[in-house]
Formats: sequence, structure tokens, C-alpha cells
Amino acid sequence: MDQALTITGKQEVFLSSPKFAVVGEFTNPSRPWATKVLQWYKSHNKSVTPVDSTTDELEGIRTVRTLADLPAPSETSVSIITSAKTTLKLLEEAKALSVPALWLQPGAAGENHVQREGGENYKEKIKAYIEDNGMSSKVIFGGPCVLVQGSEILDAKAQM
Repeated sequence: MDQALTITGKQEVFLSSPKFAVVGEFTNPSRPWATKVLQWYKSHNKSVTPVDSTTDELEGIRTVRTLADLPAPSETSVSIITSAKTTLKLLEEAKALSVPALWLQPGAAGENHVQREGGENYKEKIKAYIEDNGMSSKVIFGGPCVLVQGSEILDAKAQM
């Protein structure tokens, strides 16, 4: 993918994948976003798999435990709705699996507040990891949620 892709270009590439996965806290009612994103993919008739190590099924869909357990990770765009510390680990796993595109939903990269543990700024660590590993054209972060812009992008693609 081209490094010069705009955020809209990255979103279009992301939504062109044949398969999708959502990683997040599905069972925490005070954090409903992973479930809402999963439901969004379902409502748009997308092939989606929830990634969750705590349950076997979510929203009527069988879960997998890790990204490595996805049937075809190299054909799967991944929405990440996790803490920044977990996001960094997921980026490493996604790179190793050749995941084609990742959308870090708001908060997953620590952009809403500086997430520090042991004095580390995860927002900067995530940004550096993406840049240092040639993933800038594959990762959407620091922008809107798929719930906000996903439908608009799909509609625009359908009119082309």
C-alpha cells in the first residue's frame, strides 16, 4: 500500500477486505464499543469474527482467541478497541501475521488521554511502532470510528 494514502484512502482499503475481525472488551457493559462495532459489521453483511479469549460466542458468532486463530489473517481487516498497552501487542501480532489493514478505534492508541505505565507514553510508542515497521499505510488511527464514517465510505464505494 502507498505511504501517501489519505485517511479516507486507508478507510476505503480497510473496508475492501473480504473478512473483518473485532478485538475488544465485549463483556464489559461500561465499555460497549467493541460490541457496537461488531454489530455494525453484521448490519452491513460483512464477514466478521470477534476476537475474545473469554467466551466462545458473541452476538451469535463464534469467537477466536487471538488474531493467529483467524481462518485467514492475511485477508482480514481488524478493528481494535482495546487499551493502548494491548493495542501495541496487537500491532506486533498483526505485523507477524501480515494483516492487511487495521483501524484503531478512538482511544485504542491512547489519543484521548496519555496512557502511562512505568512512565511510558503509549500513544508515542504506538505511533513509533507503526512508523518504524512500515505500517503507516495499513493503520488508521487518531481519527474517527468506523461507526461514524464506515457507512458513508461504503455508500460512496457503492456509487462508483
